Amino acid sequence: QVRLVESGGGLVQPGGSLRLSCEASESIFSIGAMGWYRQAPGNQRELVASITSMDSTSYADSVQGRFTISRDNAKNTVYLQMNNLKPEDTTVYYCYAQKRWSRYWGQGTQVTVSS
Repeated sequence: QVRLVESGGGLVQPGGSLRLSCEASESIFSIGAMGWYRQAPGNQRELVASITSMDSTSYADSVQGRFTISRDNAKNTVYLQMNNLKPEDTTVYYCYAQKRWSRYWGQGTQVTVSS
């Protein structure tokens, strides 16, 4: 069982930045891939960004060039740096970890982009 604790959400003005953190309860060396989804009310969960154990990254088209995912193995933490935020980025962001055949989820953190 991998426990994930997210932090870093909040309220920011359009054009601003936030950094989300996702700390795992065990070494992320043993976790194949980690990343972030988001889900707005009434919508399906959308994959925002992911990073593999080999540091290969991928992004949704809607965030490409604005968001950056990274991992700090020493801290068992994955980050999502979000720049040039837009009102349409407002929603709950969920961290996930894929370990072998199991996927684990964090509790979610709210990001609100509003003036």
